[in-house]
Amino acid sequence: MRKKLLPLAMGGLGIGTTEFVMMGLLPDIAGEFSISIPEAGHMISAYALGVVIGAPLLVAASSRMAPKTILLVLMLLFTIFNSLSAFAPNAAILFIARLMAGLPHGAFFGVGSVVASRLAEDGKKAQAISLMFSGLTIANLLTVPLGTYIGHNYSWRYTFGSIGLIGLLTMLAIYILLPALPASKNSNIKAEMKVFARLDPWLIFLITAIGTGGLFCWISYIAPLMTEVSGFSESMVPYILMVAGFGMFVGNLVGGKLADRLKPLTACLVLLFAMAATLVLIYFFSESQPVSIVLTFVAGSCSLAMASPIQMLMIQSSKGAEMLGASVTQAAFNMGNALGAFLGGMPIAAGLGYASPQLVGVSMSLLGAVFAGILIFRHKKERLLVAELEPAAA
Repeated sequence: MRKKLLPLAMGGLGIGTTEFVMMGLLPDIAGEFSISIPEAGHMISAYALGVVIGAPLLVAASSRMAPKTILLVLMLLFTIFNSLSAFAPNAAILFIARLMAGLPHGAFFGVGSVVASRLAEDGKKAQAISLMFSGLTIANLLTVPLGTYIGHNYSWRYTFGSIGLIGLLTMLAIYILLPALPASKNSNIKAEMKVFARLDPWLIFLITAIGTGGLFCWISYIAPLMTEVSGFSESMVPYILMVAGFGMFVGNLVGGKLADRLKPLTACLVLLFAMAATLVLIYFFSESQPVSIVLTFVAGSCSLAMASPIQMLMIQSSKGAEMLGASVTQAAFNMGNALGAFLGGMPIAAGLGYASPQLVGVSMSLLGAVFAGILIFRHKKERLLVAELEPAAA
C-alpha cells in the first residue's frame, strides 16, 4: 500500500513546499519588490484564495474522470503556475501567479484523500490519509527550510523553480505507480451538491476555516517573530522552520492514529484547545529562545495533527460526494490560511509587535472549538433520537 501512496505523498511534498515556504521568504520578497512584510503577506492570502476557488470548481468539473487522470491534470496545473511564479517581474504578477498556483491544491488533497481511503486496509483509512499528508510534513521538515535557505542566500526565484521540478517528478510517479481506479459511473454534480444542504458539512467547514486560522496567525509571521522578538539571526530561520516541520511530521502521524482509534471529532476538539494554549504560551514566552524552539515544535505538532481527523470527518459526512467534501475541507484549511495571514497582520500593522498575531490565533482556535462543540451536541442529539425511535419501531 505504501508504494501505491507514494505519488500522493510526493504531491503533498510539492504542495506543502509551495504553501509554507512563502512564510520564510516574506522578508526577501518584500525587499526585492520594496513592499512591507504585511503587504508581502498578501501573497500567502493569494495562494489560499486560489485553493478556496479551485477546490470545489476543479473537482466538480472533473467528477466523471478517473481519479488518476484528475490527479495528473491537477499536478500539471501546479507545475505550470509555480514555475511562472519564479519569473514574476513585480508584486502584482506574483500575486496572480500565486493565486493560480493555489487552484489545484485543494482538489489534489480532496481526490487524493478518497483515493488513499479506497486503497487502505480496513480500520486504517485515516492512517492512509496521513501517509499522503506525510509529504506535506516532510516539506516543512526539509524542503521548506531548504527553500528558505536558497531564498535568503541566492534568490527566492530558484525556490519556486525547484517546486516546479517537484511537480514534474510527481506527475511521473502518478503515471507509473498509482493504480488506475475507475471513475464514478453515477457521478451527478447536482446530486453531490445536495450534501451542502445539510448543516454538518458547514460546521466542519467552519471548524476548519476558523479553527486552523490560529495556526496561520502564528506561522505566517514566524520569520519576523523569531528574528525581531526572539532575537535569532536570519540565518537561523531555516533551522527553526525545520523544528516546526518535525513537529508537523510527528503530529500528522499521531493525528492519523487518533482518528482511527478515537472519534475524529473528539480528536479535533482536543487539538484545537491544545493549539490555543500553545499560542498563549508563544505570546508570553517568545522572548526566550529555548522556550520558543520548544513551542515551535509543539505548535507544529498540534497544527498538522488535525489534518487526518478533519478529513475523515468530512468524508464520513459527505456520503455520495466524498471527493467534493474532502476538497472543500482543503478549501476551508486555506481560508484559514488567508484569514490567519490577514487578521494576524492587522495588529502588526497597528504597531503591536510581531508577537501580537498569537492573540488573534487564540481567538480563532477557540471559536473553532465552539463549532466543534456544536457538532458534538448535534451528534449526541441524533443518537438519542435514534435510540428513542428504535423501540417504537420494534
